[in-house]
Amino acid sequence: MTEFKQYRRRQIAELRPWQPGDDLSGISVSAEDRWAGSPKAGDMVARNPKNHKDQWLVAAAYFADNFEEII
Repeated sequence: MTEFKQYRRRQIAELRPWQPGDDLSGISVSAEDRWAGSPKAGDMVARNPKNHKDQWLVAAAYFADNFEEII
């Protein structure tokens, strides 16, 4: 098995809060996140800045640990 390495991101991420009632048909949600109860309050929806149709759910805990808003 290939070893995992750590990488730092160089781009700006685009995210918005997940809201109850959001249509998730175009948003990828991992099986692990679903198992943990997502989507739920505090989760975020990320999108590829070069392809806005490429979207995925970011769990609240991961978001809190890894992102901060650019002001």
